[in-house]
Amino acid sequence: MDTPRGIGTFVVWDYVVFAGMLVISAAIGIYYAFAGGGQQTSKDFLMGGRRMTAVPVALSLTASFMSAVTVLGTPSEVYRFGAIFSIFAFTYFFVVVISAEVFLPVFYKLGITSTYEYLELRFNKCVRLCGTVLFIVQTILYTGIVIYAPALALNQVTGFDLWGAVVATGVVCTFYCTLGGLKAVIWTDVFQVGIMVAGFASVIIQAVVMQGGISTILNDAYDGGRLNFWNFNPNPLQRHTFWTIIIGGTFTWTSIYGVNQSQVQRYISCKSRFQAKLSLYINLVGLWAILTCSVFCGLALYSRYRDCDPWTAKKVSAPDQLMPYLVLDILQDYPGLPGLFVACAYSGTLSTVSSSINALAAVTVEDLIKPYFRSLSERSLSWISQGMSVVYGALCIGMAALASLMGALLQAALSVFGMVGGPLMGLFALGILVPFANSIGALVGLMAGFAISLWVGIGAQIYPPLPERTLPLHLDIQGCNSTYNETNLMTTTEMPFTTSVFQIYSVQRTPLMDNWYSLSYLYFSTVGTLVTLLVGILVSLSTGGRKQNLDPRYILTKEDFLSNFDIFKKKKHVLSYKSHPVEDGGTDNPAFNHIELNSDQSGKSNGTRL
Repeated sequence: MDTPRGIGTFVVWDYVVFAGMLVISAAIGIYYAFAGGGQQTSKDFLMGGRRMTAVPVALSLTASFMSAVTVLGTPSEVYRFGAIFSIFAFTYFFVVVISAEVFLPVFYKLGITSTYEYLELRFNKCVRLCGTVLFIVQTILYTGIVIYAPALALNQVTGFDLWGAVVATGVVCTFYCTLGGLKAVIWTDVFQVGIMVAGFASVIIQAVVMQGGISTILNDAYDGGRLNFWNFNPNPLQRHTFWTIIIGGTFTWTSIYGVNQSQVQRYISCKSRFQAKLSLYINLVGLWAILTCSVFCGLALYSRYRDCDPWTAKKVSAPDQLMPYLVLDILQDYPGLPGLFVACAYSGTLSTVSSSINALAAVTVEDLIKPYFRSLSERSLSWISQGMSVVYGALCIGMAALASLMGALLQAALSVFGMVGGPLMGLFALGILVPFANSIGALVGLMAGFAISLWVGIGAQIYPPLPERTLPLHLDIQGCNSTYNETNLMTTTEMPFTTSVFQIYSVQRTPLMDNWYSLSYLYFSTVGTLVTLLVGILVSLSTGGRKQNLDPRYILTKEDFLSNFDIFKKKKHVLSYKSHPVEDGGTDNPAFNHIELNSDQSGKSNGTRL
C-alpha cells in the first residue's frame, strides 16, 4: 500500500466543476418557472400538476435519500463500526414494500396534497394540526443537519468559510425551489443523481487502483474486523445488530418513506397509482446501489488509513471529515475530481433540502392557510407557496447553526427522524390499520408516543451510551510520523460514540442511563410508533371507538391490494377503481376526484381538470 502523502488542495478546475453543478441546478429552476406557462396554481407548484412519471420520481426519491449525511456519514460509520451497516439492504426492501402497499394506496385514492389532510379526514382538525406542527419541527431540524454536513466538507477540503457555505447551500436551494416548484425539485434531483454517482465512482475507482485492487481493500477490512456483517445479539441496547437494523431501521425509514410529506408528496404527484408504486420499487434499486457505494467507500477508507487514522492523529477534527480528506489525498493528481466529489456531497444536500422546503410549503399552504382563508384564488395560493419557500429556506439556514452542535451527523439525523417520525407513523398506522381508532385515541396515543420517544432520545443525547454498547472498532496511528504514545491512542479510540456537545460523562452512571438511555438510536422510532399504537388502541376502545361509522376509503382494504392487478385488465376495469364517482369527461386519475367534487360543491359548473 502507498504511504499517504500530504493531501492536496482545490485548484481552478475543481471550482469550475463545482460551480457548474450549481449553475445547472439553478438553470433547471429557472426553466420550470416559465415552461408550460409557469406555476399558475398551487397544484402546479406543489404537485407538478400531478403529471409526473415513475422514473424521474424514483430518481428524485433516491437523490433525497442520498443527502450529504449519506455521502459523508455512511463511509465514516463503516470505517469506525464496520460493514454491519450493509444489513440496511434488507431494511430498505421492507420499507419500500410497506410504503407502497400500506400507505400509498390510501393517500393516493384520497387525492390529498398534504399527508396531514388524511388526519383530518380520518380523525379531526386537532389531530391534523398536531401532526402538521410535529412535521414542520422535525423537517426544519433535519434540514439544518443536512445543510451543515456539506458545509463541513467544504470547510475541510477547500478552506471555504463554514457559514458562508451554509448560507450558499440554503440560498441556491431556496432559489430554484421557489422558482420552479416540485417539477424543478424532481428534475434537479435527476441531474444531481448523476453527479453523485460520478463522485462516488471517482473515489471508488481511484481507491481500488491505489490500494492494489478490490481484494486488498477487502483483506485489509477483514484483518481490521470491518467485515462484521452478522451480529445476531438480540440486546436492544446494542447500537447496531442484525435485529436493531432490521426492526429499528424498518420503523425509522418507513416513517420517512411511508408518511413523511417530503417523500409522499413526490410519489403521489405521479399521473397514476401504478406509476406511483413503480417509482418506489425503482427507487429501491437506487437505494441498494447507494448503500453498496457508500459501504465500499468506508472499507476503502479503512484500507487507506489502517495504520494512520487521520481522526486519532488530529488531521481532521470530526469523523465526518474523513471522506473529504480521502478525496484530497487520492485524487490530488486529477484536477477537477475533488471538485466533483464536493459537488456530489453538495448535490445530495441540494436535493434533500429543496424537497424539504417544497414539502414545508405544501403543508403550510394546505394545512395552515387554505382551511382558514377559503376565499384565496389559486394564483394567490401559488404566490403564497413561493413566499413560504423563501421563509422556510431562511429558517433551515438558521437551524444549521443548531446542527453544528449535534456532532456525528448520520446518527444525529436518524435520531431526529426517530424521535418525531416514530409517533407520527404510529398515528397514521392507527388511522389506516385500526378501523375502531377514534380521534381521542389518536391524540392521546400521539402525545404518549412523542413523550416517550423524546424522553429516551434526549436522554441518549445527554448521557451517551458507553463503548460496550456502541462497539467502536480499533483505530491505529502506529504508522504515523507523530509523537503519540499508547496512552493517547487508547484515550482517543476508546471514546464513546457521541452525537452531541451536551454529553455528561463525569456523573455516576445509573441503571436508567446504562439501560433506557443506552437503547439503540434506531429503536427511538420503534418505541414511538408502538407506544402511539398501543395507547391509541386502548384509549379508542375505552371511549367508544367501536361505535363510530367509518368511511372505508380512509383505511386499507382488500380492494386496495387487489387493485394492483388492474394493470392487467381492460381499461374499463381500471376506471372502476375510484374513490368518488365522477361525471363523464372526468380525469382517469382518482387523485383528482375530490377536487372535482369540491369544485362542484362550491358552485362551479365544471370540475377542476388538469
